[in-house]
Amino acid sequence: MSENRIVGAWKLISYEGHTDDEIFYPLGKDAFGYIMYTQDGYMSVTMCSLNRDSFSSEDLTGGTSAEKLQAASTYISYCGRYQLLGDRVIHKIEAALFPNRVGTEQVRYTEFEGDILTLSTDPMLMADKMRSGKIVWERVSLTN
Repeated sequence: MSENRIVGAWKLISYEGHTDDEIFYPLGKDAFGYIMYTQDGYMSVTMCSLNRDSFSSEDLTGGTSAEKLQAASTYISYCGRYQLLGDRVIHKIEAALFPNRVGTEQVRYTEFEGDILTLSTDPMLMADKMRSGKIVWERVSLTN
């Protein structure tokens, strides 16, 4: 059985959306997050902008409509099972902040270079344009 190089925790380096003539940063250039893949086939990802405003209330179920809208528009999260197939990883989404992704399979094309993992997507609708995603991660360890 070959080693599964994707297993582990990875810290976000950059998240970009690409068209033929433009680079777009869906969560800003300062986006932050982690993606984790387990040996037994589960994954979880969370990414957000670092420029997020705090809610006026400490109530976990509180927040104004405007605060909730701003929070949701600066955050991406989903989890489920995954399957590694050659240079692709298939995310089988079971829970997600964006409800339209629940029950879908999202293909990510993998490229490994040392402790750097790049995940690329087919074009998808982002900010009213079809864009390919490019998400760069760095493997984390207890030393970094």
